[in-house]
Amino acid sequence: MSSIKWIKLNVDMFDDEKIKIIQSMPEGDSLLIVWIKLITLAGKTNDGGYIYINENMAYTEEMLSVIMNKPLNIIQLALGTFTRLGMIELDDKGIYLINFEKYQSLEKLEKIREQTRIRVAKHREKLKNSNVTLQVTQSNAIDKDIDKEEDIDIDSSSSIYDYYENEIGSLSPRQYEILNNYLDVFPEELIKEAINKTSDSNAKSFNYMNKILTDWKSKDYKTLGDVQNEIKPIKKSAKQIKQENEDEVIKRFLNEEE
Repeated sequence: MSSIKWIKLNVDMFDDEKIKIIQSMPEGDSLLIVWIKLITLAGKTNDGGYIYINENMAYTEEMLSVIMNKPLNIIQLALGTFTRLGMIELDDKGIYLINFEKYQSLEKLEKIREQTRIRVAKHREKLKNSNVTLQVTQSNAIDKDIDKEEDIDIDSSSSIYDYYENEIGSLSPRQYEILNNYLDVFPEELIKEAINKTSDSNAKSFNYMNKILTDWKSKDYKTLGDVQNEIKPIKKSAKQIKQENEDEVIKRFLNEEE
């Protein structure tokens, strides 16, 4: 696909708390340059925020070091920092810039909105078949039409998308799609529980919530009760571990004496 010719940088971008955190770091200026160069690379790739050489080859840290003219340790520090701050995601396809639509042209942004509107329409149709009507707020889609024929109505504040954005932050189109797919796997209350755990954590990012749900999926959790009944490992104190080690030594000694 052809690259877009320009990107947008808001005049207040340096007021963003994540940018301020990056600036406060010892290599802050270098990290900011890497960030801006990643945005331009995403524009050249023009795949909704992904950065790669082609669909079969992702950039390595060494490649980025060369094309950005930055030491390898700066690239590694930058990618690690951006990941922890929830600015990028790394997968087999390449580097993915979260909320890349902020830096795109209006035409591209409108395309993303249309894709989001279609996803929301499909999800509303699914709920309609279950005799439930879903209202979608402006933050999640352009389409705000509400089905008036159903007997049951769920307020927009109970939407899982609104719930996520109220507790954690805005969703990118890709994150919206992933969250939408989870609705086919888990009941809404279970996803809300994952959002609550994420909101209460230090991470407070989509990646953190995604890991929780991926773990629950691997354990075949279906209800909130499955999570609540999960057996958690008991954390032993240093004193308990020391005592157990001493008991084990004594036990081996006695066995040898016999």
